[in-house]
Amino acid sequence: MTTLKIAAYPGDGIGPEVTAEAMRVLSAAARLEPELHLEFTTLPWGIEYWKQHGRCVPENFLSIVRPFDAILLGAVGWPALLPDHETLWPLVQIRQAFDQYACMRPAKLYRGLKSVLAGKGPAEIDFVVLRENSEGEYVDNGGRLKRGTPDEFAVQTAVHTRKGVERILRYGFEMARKRRKKLTMVTKSNAQRHAYVLWDDILAELAPQYPDIESERQHCDACAMNMVRWPEKFGVVVASNLFGDLLTDLGGVLAGGLGLAPSTNTNPERNFPSMFEPVHGSAPDIAGKGIANPIAAILSGAMLLDHLDHPAAAARIRTAVEETLLSGAATPDLGGKLTTEQMGSAVLANVT
Repeated sequence: MTTLKIAAYPGDGIGPEVTAEAMRVLSAAARLEPELHLEFTTLPWGIEYWKQHGRCVPENFLSIVRPFDAILLGAVGWPALLPDHETLWPLVQIRQAFDQYACMRPAKLYRGLKSVLAGKGPAEIDFVVLRENSEGEYVDNGGRLKRGTPDEFAVQTAVHTRKGVERILRYGFEMARKRRKKLTMVTKSNAQRHAYVLWDDILAELAPQYPDIESERQHCDACAMNMVRWPEKFGVVVASNLFGDLLTDLGGVLAGGLGLAPSTNTNPERNFPSMFEPVHGSAPDIAGKGIANPIAAILSGAMLLDHLDHPAAAARIRTAVEETLLSGAATPDLGGKLTTEQMGSAVLANVT
């Protein structure tokens, strides 16, 4: 019997609501596997923890989550009480400390759903964005000087390393072999002559090593335009930390909405636990109303099982989600009336 120890970090807003449904579905899928057991430990961190302790997580939070096999995250943030850069900072630290350099965010339109793009269906919208997750624009490198004066200024310096760029591109090339054999690298070398020329150079060096993969580079603004015009032309998109963050929100909307968009923060070598989370935020405006869509969190759970070498259980979950959406079950964001729990139960009923 394999026991996977999962740290559940529900977080804030709708995070606890969608995480609860993901845990129900994950447990049901695991019970159908003869040698698999999931053990969840809930971490009560976030804005409520901040109210009591003046910080969102314990000081030793990294050592607390280090022994787990994976982290299942809901969402964090409550901007009316605490700025987003403070609530998000523990997640950035987890990504960097645990070398979760591959953030994978699939944009897949399931059957039974309509995209916002006219004439585009499931056959056209099925690509993955790989976001370099450990460096780039999210490194805390800079500062603000002369605060509160007319001469105040801020300096924020991105960090791009050859190692970081090369490993995310190689990861992307390997993934492209399992998809449309097409890799698109996102750049902005026409304006960022140092950082993104480095990205361009490394792509040019690596591409001949993958002759079976069609590779190209697109400037970020052009890539955003082309995702809307021709989503079917994309297979695997590799982008820096910031560009990947922006483009994956677009991909989520093209694939039916952020309530359906899962993601991973992966350490591919499995030297550290990886973290799995829906792309959507904490949505404080609908927190507690029971109307949030749990599908993104549920699909993030399927990605967790894939990463930990339980593809059959992961496939059960994806099949259940597809059958649920085909049946017309929908939360308000999809034009339906089901509550978060009812949607979770609908998926649960199809886990076989």
